[in-house]
Amino acid sequence: MSPAVSDEQSLTRAKEPTMFSIEHEMARSRFSELQAEAAAATRARRLYLARRAHRRAERAVRRAARASAAVY
Repeated sequence: MSPAVSDEQSLTRAKEPTMFSIEHEMARSRFSELQAEAAAATRARRLYLARRAHRRAERAVRRAARASAAVY
């Protein structure tokens, strides 16, 4: 005699594909959120570095102008 499958087991098996689909969708959604956060952090970092480089360049120009004025 083969073991009979209970009603509870058959219901669980019927729900498994749906659960996997829901879990997959939640994981995909979370991954998309994390990717968006990472992209925003990357943009913020690049903007910070660009502004810092701009400030350094402005200081270098002023320093060069003072050095040039001191020579003449």
